[in-house]
Amino acid sequence: MSKTDEIDGSAAPLIEHLIELRNRLMWAVGSYVVAILLVFVVAEPILNYLLHPIEQAMRALGDPHPVMQYTAPQEYFFTLVRISMVMGLAVSFPIISYQLWRFVAPGLYRNEKSAFLPFLIASPVLFMAGALFAHYVVTPIAMGFFLGFADASSIVAAILPGVTDTAVDPLVPETGIDIVFQGKVNETLDIALKLIIAFGLCFQLPVLLTLMGKAGLVSAKGLIATRKYAVVLILILAALMTPPDIMSQLILFAAVYPLYEVSIFLIRRIEKRREAELRAEGLWDEDDDEEAAK
Repeated sequence: MSKTDEIDGSAAPLIEHLIELRNRLMWAVGSYVVAILLVFVVAEPILNYLLHPIEQAMRALGDPHPVMQYTAPQEYFFTLVRISMVMGLAVSFPIISYQLWRFVAPGLYRNEKSAFLPFLIASPVLFMAGALFAHYVVTPIAMGFFLGFADASSIVAAILPGVTDTAVDPLVPETGIDIVFQGKVNETLDIALKLIIAFGLCFQLPVLLTLMGKAGLVSAKGLIATRKYAVVLILILAALMTPPDIMSQLILFAAVYPLYEVSIFLIRRIEKRREAELRAEGLWDEDDDEEAAK
């Protein structure tokens, strides 16, 4: 066989892989586009669902008819488009992940498949848990705090009128500006989506660290030793991924840091199982026990 034939023979599998990748990408992108179109049909009810926490906060503060506004003709339409793009990704994720699995699975050993598949299932479940936590817990607290803060400022001004000029001259008519909240649809939705995406992504921490533990890239001992750095890193991520308020940042930290401890627990279990398997096969190095004891 000539050298040219060897090159052609080695190129054939690469071309087949590229064709396979193209087909999988076409299915993934096509499912995403179809999901966007389907979600757009029900985008308005989804918008009402996402704005429900702020509606409840406004009603709790005495506004019987909460109103949101938009200030540009195209604003409401593109708000619905944005919802369709975000929720379309969530709807099409099972198909996208299935296409990814079908492309990757043939190159994996049986034990690698059994190790990877649970994480592929756990990832969307944890993302959904983070998104629901943000929607039902974090967003109502954040909205109630900020809207209530403005309301409390108005109450203080009414209780302490001495801070105004009317206390100096009672003949001066009462003056002032009535400060009220007039929320824009796109800005309020932006806060809600940021919180949902931030908490959904941060809830992926156990999946990421446990995968790294299975691959031997991190260890439970190493994660324990870097706890203080993890605290700082989680606080930085909370500041970057959430709206610029200390309330949602602290809630995100309080929700994510326990997941770091859960990751340590899961990796420790993986290491114990791996050690038991190696001991059963007679491949365990006793020096590892000495290093772990140090």
